[in-house]
Amino acid sequence: MFALTERHRYYLYAHVCDMRKGFNGLSGLVRNELNTDPLSGDVFIFINRSRQLMKRLVWDTDGYLLYTKRLEEGRFQDRSYSQSTTIDYQQLHFLLRGIDLKSIKKRKRFSLPKRA
Repeated sequence: MFALTERHRYYLYAHVCDMRKGFNGLSGLVRNELNTDPLSGDVFIFINRSRQLMKRLVWDTDGYLLYTKRLEEGRFQDRSYSQSTTIDYQQLHFLLRGIDLKSIKKRKRFSLPKRA
């Protein structure tokens, strides 16, 4: 079953991305610009200039998965990040639903330490 979960790490690419890129082009961006291994199982998120198209690239044991979402109305949040950043599953969900990540206040909660 193909699913993105809380167990994944999510990297939001901070620059404009040419959405004509496919598996090879996006994995090249991950390797050359993010200096990260695209085969790590992490999820890499790319948004185009008009902020109406998002692609999520992830390696799934024997091949890449490419999730694409095109908005019919509205835009994804602007990339006001100086560099690519990690976000968590909830933030990805908020980004997909049009909720501004800058206005979210998270209250302290207990969590087990993450394993490396």
